[in-house]
Amino acid sequence: MYKNMTIKEMVKDKGANFTHYKKGELWYITDDDFEFPVPIEDIGDGIFKASEKAITLMRYIRKHLDDIEEGNTNEDDS
Repeated sequence: MYKNMTIKEMVKDKGANFTHYKKGELWYITDDDFEFPVPIEDIGDGIFKASEKAITLMRYIRKHLDDIEEGNTNEDDS
């Protein structure tokens, strides 16, 4: 579903929910079923809640979209 959407469409008025932790990454899923990781090394002393506004996590969504496009990730990693 997300493949035909712009990043703005993916985050505007949408949420993201934490699903699991694996190999140093917090995995979230958006309301549009796009799964993406947040590396814990980026968190520092920040707080990541179970539910966030997708726009708050747009940096990580964009990075994962770029990684998928460049073939630098296996979408089955989650």
